[in-house]
Amino acid sequence: MTKIALLVLPILIILSTTTNGARTRLLFHGGLSGEGNNGICNSMVLPQGYPCQDHKVTTEDGFILGIQRIPTGSSGNPSDKPPVLLQHGLMMDAGTWLLNQPDESLAFILADEGYDVWMANTRGTNSSLGHTSLNPQDQEFWDWTWDELVTYDLPTTIQYVHDQTGQNLHYVGHSLVKNMFFLLHLKPNSDLMIGFGILKGTLIALAAFSQGELLNMIRSVVLLSPIAYLSQMPSPLGKAAANNFIAEVSDLYWLGIHEFAPGGGPTGQNCCLNSSRTGYFLDHEPQATSTKNMIHVSQMIRGGKIAMFDYGSDKENLKHYGQTNPPEYNMSRIPNDIPLYLSYGGQDALSDVNDVQTLLASLENHEPDKLVTQYQDDYAHADFVFGVNAKEVVYDPVVAFFELN
Repeated sequence: MTKIALLVLPILIILSTTTNGARTRLLFHGGLSGEGNNGICNSMVLPQGYPCQDHKVTTEDGFILGIQRIPTGSSGNPSDKPPVLLQHGLMMDAGTWLLNQPDESLAFILADEGYDVWMANTRGTNSSLGHTSLNPQDQEFWDWTWDELVTYDLPTTIQYVHDQTGQNLHYVGHSLVKNMFFLLHLKPNSDLMIGFGILKGTLIALAAFSQGELLNMIRSVVLLSPIAYLSQMPSPLGKAAANNFIAEVSDLYWLGIHEFAPGGGPTGQNCCLNSSRTGYFLDHEPQATSTKNMIHVSQMIRGGKIAMFDYGSDKENLKHYGQTNPPEYNMSRIPNDIPLYLSYGGQDALSDVNDVQTLLASLENHEPDKLVTQYQDDYAHADFVFGVNAKEVVYDPVVAFFELN
C-alpha cells in the first residue's frame, strides 16, 4: 500500500484541481476557504449592537492580515482601559472570540469592561487571504508554518495595535497555532462529532517571547489551554494523525497540495458547550491552514521538541538554518518578569496536563508574583473559548489579572 493510499483510511479525502492545474486543495469534511458572510464585523459584531472596525496590515513577507477592533462596549462609552489583542488558534479565526452570546464571549465581555479589543487573523484565514504579489491559488502562498507566524504575523499585528493606540497591550491566546483537532459532542437530536482545528495562539506567543521579541509592547500575557509541548497528548486520534496520517501529508505537500482545510477529531470531552450554537459554529469554522504547517505540528508531536520546521535533510536544514538540526525555541528564556496567566483543564486531550507541567517546569525561575496558574478539572480544550460558564470560571479571573497589570 502506498503512502498516499494510507491517507484514505482515517478520513475521507477529496482532491480538487482547477482546470488549469493552478490550484490543488486538500479537504476533509468541507472547510472551504474564502471570504464569506460579509466579514466578521458585519456578520458577528455589528448585529450584536457593538461597534466594529476592520483594519488591514501587511507583513514583511507580503501577507495582508485582517484585524477587527471593538473600540467600545455596547453602551458606546469610550474605552478607558488598555488594548487587548485576542489571538485565535489553528483552523479558526477571530470569530473564535464571538461565537457565543455576548455575555459569554470574551471579546464582548472585555469591550463591556472598558477594554479596547483587537482580534487578530493569521494568514490563510478568511480575513487574511491577501498578499502583495500572491493569491491563494498560488502554491507559494501556502509555503509557511507557525515559524512565519512567530517571525511575521504576530510582531506585525502587535506593532500595529501598539502604534494605533499608543499603548502597550494585554495579549490573550488560545491553543497552539492553528490547531489540529477539536471535538464538539452535541445533542439532543443525535450524537454529532464535529472536528475543528485550533492550536496557535499560545505557541506563537511563547516562541516569540522566548526569543526576547515584542516584550517592550506587552503588559501581560494570558494563555488559555496553553500548548507548547505536545509529546504527551492523550488524544488517540491526534497521535494517530501525527504518526500515521499527518506524517505522510508531506507527500501531498511535495505533490503540490499546499492548502490544508480539514475537520478533525477529539480534543477531550468538553463539559460546558452550548449545543444551540452548533449551526453558528459551522457557519464560521473550520478554516484553512497550510499543509506545511500541519507537517510542522506533527513533527512536534513525534519529536517532543519545540523547534523550527525540519526540512528532512542535513542539506536543506543547513540551507535554511546554517545547521543540520532545526533551531529550538527555549521556553526557559522567556523573561522572568513578564506577567503570565496560564489556564488549563484536566480533560484537555491536546493541552495535556503533563505537557503543561513540562512547560511550567521550564518557567520555574519565573518571578512568583508574575506567574498565575489556573487548573479547571472538568474543562477540555474548547471549553476555554466556548464554555457557557467560561465567564465565571475563566474570564472574570482574567479580567482581575489585567487589573493588576
